[in-house]
Amino acid sequence: MDIKKRDLSQFPPENIRNFSIIAHIDHGKSTLADRLLEYTGTLSTRTKAVQFLDKLQVEKERGITVKANSASMFYEKDGTTYLLNLIDTPGHVDFSYEVSRSLYACQGALLLVDAAQGVQAQTMANFYLAFEQDLTILPVINKIDMAIADPERVTKQLENLFDFPEDDIILASAKSGIGIQEILDNIVDNIPAPEANPDEPLKALLFDSWYDDYRGVVCLVAIKDGMLKKGDIIALAQAEKKYEVLEIGLMYPEETPTGALYAGQVGYIITGMKTVKEAQVGDTIYNTAQPVEAFPGFKPAKPMVFAGIYPVDTTEFPLLADAVEKLILNDASVTVEKKTSAALGLGFRCGFLGLLHMDVFKERLEQEYNMSIIVTAPSVLYKVTLNNGKVLDLENPADFPERQVIQQIQEPIIHATIIVPKKYLGNTIALCEQKRGIQTEMNFIDEDRVIIKYQLPLNEVATDFYDQLKSYSSGFASFDYEEGGYAPSDLVKMDILLNGTAVDALSIVVHNEFAYRIGRDLVGKLRKIIPRQLIEVIIQAAIGAKVIARERLSPLRKNVIAKCYGGDITRKRKLLEKQKEGKKKMKQIGTVEMPKEAFYTIMKKEN
Repeated sequence: MDIKKRDLSQFPPENIRNFSIIAHIDHGKSTLADRLLEYTGTLSTRTKAVQFLDKLQVEKERGITVKANSASMFYEKDGTTYLLNLIDTPGHVDFSYEVSRSLYACQGALLLVDAAQGVQAQTMANFYLAFEQDLTILPVINKIDMAIADPERVTKQLENLFDFPEDDIILASAKSGIGIQEILDNIVDNIPAPEANPDEPLKALLFDSWYDDYRGVVCLVAIKDGMLKKGDIIALAQAEKKYEVLEIGLMYPEETPTGALYAGQVGYIITGMKTVKEAQVGDTIYNTAQPVEAFPGFKPAKPMVFAGIYPVDTTEFPLLADAVEKLILNDASVTVEKKTSAALGLGFRCGFLGLLHMDVFKERLEQEYNMSIIVTAPSVLYKVTLNNGKVLDLENPADFPERQVIQQIQEPIIHATIIVPKKYLGNTIALCEQKRGIQTEMNFIDEDRVIIKYQLPLNEVATDFYDQLKSYSSGFASFDYEEGGYAPSDLVKMDILLNGTAVDALSIVVHNEFAYRIGRDLVGKLRKIIPRQLIEVIIQAAIGAKVIARERLSPLRKNVIAKCYGGDITRKRKLLEKQKEGKKKMKQIGTVEMPKEAFYTIMKKEN
């Protein structure tokens, strides 16, 4: 279907449906999105083996969605053609901000659940995100054609947890194409049309953006009222700048110019913005001749994990700064602050929503901008109360004051929800207790699976908790969390010393009870990583003036070269060769005494 022949003005708000797909990680969101695009003719069936909406290299490598993607399609039902705008969202807990932001541009959501795995922790979290925004939620059980699928069990879970009637649950297989038409029909029949007024002045929400090397900033917008066409002069409420619309269109499924967008529609605009600060996610777009009341904007994301990012080559800092600036346009949940390290030079202190979020950001810098970077150990935001009553918010361990002036340290707490098969319950509880967790609730979803809720220190979760949880449960446990405020704790700052000099980038904050074990492990790892030098290197972990762990890296020995018949060998090796030769002769002669006549006879024969 040639979209250029379509007149978008013929699609009033009542013929538009804006929806997203929400689910736990790896439940088939991107596959379902691709099948919907294929069924409506937006995508060629030749792309069936490819996750089309997962465009980033890191998404293709990891097989997960880390960035919400939008696409439009046309669907005909009962003689009426509808314009459907789809947003495929991430499923991992670290990208929940991406999900919540995308839901603002929707009136409904498909809640996707794996027919084998059933309801997971992030399934529940995403359901409540959509429920709080008063969206119409359509439950879909996916992968029903799998050999281990159990749709009846999953149906009961959806009924018990979310009160979905059994008749409202759609059975489907995105991979095989089962139930795709039923899903599209339910979207048209049950998801409400956007509340939009074509006769009102232009009012649009900027809910996503990215940077294009050739065209500048590309903005994804949802038109609330009025219309927007190419050549219009617009303004952004927060930026207070005027722009001309140079290109406008739908994501069909790539950027496809249409010349105009109308009330209720979702599309993209290009205005020639050159800097990322001009396109603030959550901003209101309006016509300069007709100002309107701005949207309240999005609630800013609160970073949970902090880490330093430095270039390997200090001369590449300007390139890193440019890359980070462009990347945060596409990921508004990252906070960035310029920092200077005595050991690593100029860099940035960045805040992330979790460890996977940090890892993905690092990989995107390396893959999309060809940067060689160093990322410091992750930390969290602490509240430090001094003896004089002053309270400091500190996330960099290197900034912590001396121990004697600190009255109290408070650490962030999270409320974690873990869903795990009951046979792994003991392992999971042991792990949570090891991470200083306090159990608050435990319930059975069905006869095989348990929901347990824990109060956990974020510092413990921000290291390797998720990986250990998957290992302890053979990959079956799912995990979600929300903020739980702050609580006082017996924490200390641990410095890492190299030949008596503290390396600020390696400082960490640890619980006093586990300081010795962590310090010993850390200096042991550093001993293996640091290359040997011409001088001795002493690696120490210290709390204040007390050294709690120590390793020694011996210096490289001087290699004295001596010339001999066999080539270049060391003096020591030459001496060993002579000793070996002497021992060989002794063996031939033997150590037992023999008569002189016998000895002379042997010598004569040899000569």
